[in-house]
Amino acid sequence: MNATSKPMSRVDTAWLRMDSDVNLMMIVGVWLLTPALSLAALRERIGDKLLKYERFRQKAVTDAAGASWVADEAFDIAQHVVPIALERRRGESERHALQRLCGELATTPLDSGRPLWQFHLIEDYEGGSALIARVHHCIGDGIALISVMMGITDGGSDPPKRRRKVPAEDPHDGDWLADAVLKPLTDLAVKAIAMTGGGVARSMEMLAHPREPLLGSVDMARSGLQVLSDVAALALMPDDSPTLLKGKPEGRKAVAWSEPMSLDDVKAIGKGLGCTVNDVLLACVAGAIGEYLHAQGQDPAGREIRAMVPVNLRPLDKAWQLGNRFGLAPLVLPIGIANPVGRVYAVRRRMEELKGSYQPLLAFAVLSVSGLFVKPVQDMILACSRRRPPR
Repeated sequence: MNATSKPMSRVDTAWLRMDSDVNLMMIVGVWLLTPALSLAALRERIGDKLLKYERFRQKAVTDAAGASWVADEAFDIAQHVVPIALERRRGESERHALQRLCGELATTPLDSGRPLWQFHLIEDYEGGSALIARVHHCIGDGIALISVMMGITDGGSDPPKRRRKVPAEDPHDGDWLADAVLKPLTDLAVKAIAMTGGGVARSMEMLAHPREPLLGSVDMARSGLQVLSDVAALALMPDDSPTLLKGKPEGRKAVAWSEPMSLDDVKAIGKGLGCTVNDVLLACVAGAIGEYLHAQGQDPAGREIRAMVPVNLRPLDKAWQLGNRFGLAPLVLPIGIANPVGRVYAVRRRMEELKGSYQPLLAFAVLSVSGLFVKPVQDMILACSRRRPPR
């Protein structure tokens, strides 16, 4: 490994290798800008702000041992910040044309020989400009990328490590949570029968609070029982209700978005119902899916589908460090409840059941484990984690 190379964390390696022909692991975002922005001005801003994060100058290089971040000695910003024309079909609005273009770009792979990101600028769009950003998930999760991308906006700040002297980055820093999860789970798997209650509890407490001192024995035992319960819950998750949403992906994506919604209005609804903003929004998502199925001729009554809700596992002030540090909590969406208030309460109850759960950490562990192996083995692990066990 040369001086310009850094090992990629196991979780980021898993995301890098998770691409498939029908589903690319890209985060795609759209910015509508006013006033209009020129390509030259955008490249200047990206060069001044975004490229201070070295990850955006690094290629992802895979080998038998995993993957590494390697400096792109031939980096050219013109390959990453590019103009693109918005071609409208007959009778198509600018907004619909932009949505269609986003869908096309969401299924277009990034150049693996370059850093895995690209910005596409439409200089003239609805009196301003539109910017489509594509970033591979191995570079960072949503929280990290939002933190970094805000740095290129007016008033955005530089990464903290550029403003003050900090210790050199530990190449394995991205694995701190993976280590805290994997070691206890490995011990549990190998010594599940022989381990004493105290031993299980100590391992589970490390999993829950990897940076904090161990608590009392009662709290540790409680944590151990919770983790064991969550392991069972993840392993025995039933299939979703059969709906029209089930099928084989074709590799095409449709992108759409609504007009902005007032956050104050959503907060007011949540306050009135004693729910959180997330409860209200997830209930709306469930209702929209139910209405879609009804419009397609399928009665959603009594049906449920499982959604994986991302849970941030890092301090927000560390988001600029990039990488993936989030888990997934399986939430069953009540798409068959027609009454919107009843649907919100159902979502709230299920979200409450997930609070204090270790399932997001365990989902992180699955990705960490899969990142240790060659891609065919990783694919098998992730497929098994999604498959219902035989009865």
